[in-house]
Amino acid sequence: MAQNIKTSVKHMVAKANAQITTLSIDEARALIDSPDHVIVDLRDIRELQRTGKIPGAFSCPRGMLEFWIDPASPYHKEIFNQDKTYVFYCASAWRSALSAKVAQDMGLAPVAHIAGGFTAWAKAEAPIEDLHK
Repeated sequence: MAQNIKTSVKHMVAKANAQITTLSIDEARALIDSPDHVIVDLRDIRELQRTGKIPGAFSCPRGMLEFWIDPASPYHKEIFNQDKTYVFYCASAWRSALSAKVAQDMGLAPVAHIAGGFTAWAKAEAPIEDLHK
């Protein structure tokens, strides 16, 4: 028997995008050295090793996000306990849209994500930190 999926990922992403802030590549590029922002890379370590990351981005695997944000979690990371704007990205802005929405729902604020994700970032020839140095 097939599963009876009630909503699609595409619908969930569209719903999240309607409720969160989306930054253009140029807007995000201007934040690289900002002391008031934390850029969060949600991609898997294999993706990071293969393609690099936005310079200075904090790596948080998508599966750990909620646990690292919640101060009551034994996995909490202090980086998520700052008075800063959190800017999420992934490969194509689907995971980051859902992540920004979840983070916002948890009370992390303000949050945003980067339109087009790392794919758009690389295509725009924005700076990339090579992790093989």
